[in-house]
Amino acid sequence: MLIVANWKAYVEDFTKAKHLMSAAKRVASRSKAAIVVAPPAPFLGALAIGNRTKVAFSAQDVSVTTGGAQTGESTARANMAAGATYAIIGHSERRASGDTNQIVAEKLSHALAQGLTPILCVGEKERDSEGRYLAFIREELRSALGAVAVKDRSKIVIAYEPIWAIGKHAKDAIRPHDLTEMVLYIKKVLAELLPGKSAVRAQILYGGSVEPEGARDLAAASGIDGVLVGHASTDAAQFSAIIRELT
Repeated sequence: MLIVANWKAYVEDFTKAKHLMSAAKRVASRSKAAIVVAPPAPFLGALAIGNRTKVAFSAQDVSVTTGGAQTGESTARANMAAGATYAIIGHSERRASGDTNQIVAEKLSHALAQGLTPILCVGEKERDSEGRYLAFIREELRSALGAVAVKDRSKIVIAYEPIWAIGKHAKDAIRPHDLTEMVLYIKKVLAELLPGKSAVRAQILYGGSVEPEGARDLAAASGIDGVLVGHASTDAAQFSAIIRELT
């Protein structure tokens, strides 16, 4: 089980960052799950220095550039040097800010080139009765992975984040049956893109509304390999509860 805490920009105080990190370390020491923390970029290096616990770190994004005269950019190489081993790519909030499928593909390639494990986010804005949202998911996957060497595609973690479910209470978000169908669909698409039987082993996370309530049932019923947790990961008690429910 892979559990990723995406702090987004909710954490602006380093004291709070250290408190959340301490809580993550405590729960990770008692859990069999792989715990990954994605702090805001300015905190990444400071939190990662000297870390010898089970907790790993992720960049929340990487630049489309590989370096040079690009003020304000945070490259994949710089994030890895700061202590990241993962990188969230194509999050819906980055796509809403202008990341096209082409940009996502370039960022994915940069992350892989530096040895980072990409967490590729895909997800539809809304569902329609005709199933057009399935074609939308397929295109996000094909455009991103199509730009990557076949041998590297199996290194990518997929995070399914239905945009329409983000911010909703868990009971109003996705149903286990619907998530199960989407996991199977994503694996079907991956089977067309990954070498051999790699699609069977591909890690698929859920990144909609993830709360302690119902997390265990949702995971057990759908076959997901973990979760990408947003706002709830910035509450130490809630995040710890989610980990306990899933492991």
